[in-house]
Amino acid sequence: MKFLVLHGVNLNMFGQRDPGQYGTATLADIDAALRQLAGELGAAVDCFQTNHEGAMCERIHQAHRDAVDGVVINAGAWTHTSIAIRDALAILKCPIVEVHMSNIHAREPFRHVSHIAPIARGQICGLGVDSYLLGLRALASQAQTAIKK
Repeated sequence: MKFLVLHGVNLNMFGQRDPGQYGTATLADIDAALRQLAGELGAAVDCFQTNHEGAMCERIHQAHRDAVDGVVINAGAWTHTSIAIRDALAILKCPIVEVHMSNIHAREPFRHVSHIAPIARGQICGLGVDSYLLGLRALASQAQTAIKK
């Protein structure tokens, strides 16, 4: 099983940006926890972060060419604004899990709308780093179920 974790705009600032909302874990901490969990699950995980929308779309296109088994994405603010990222994700044939460190539904009204949610297998939010880890666990479970069929 090979999975891709995508971190969107400004998420390289985890640990420095609004710790009351996002906690104190850095992006490196999150990626390390994901790699450790992937190893426990017998999977490989590639983590990618960018602040450039086109680079995110290109990485999603590469995931399609690589036939990854699933994608975890925290698109950050692009969740609420980017049709381009939504359309790139729609190309994928694998399950997508949308994650957020904070509970986007308990925040400003503009954050309540996700362009990704309608094409995602599920959405996990408000659980900090655990949102990512639960997303990866869900993908592994989905991939194992698909293999058994």
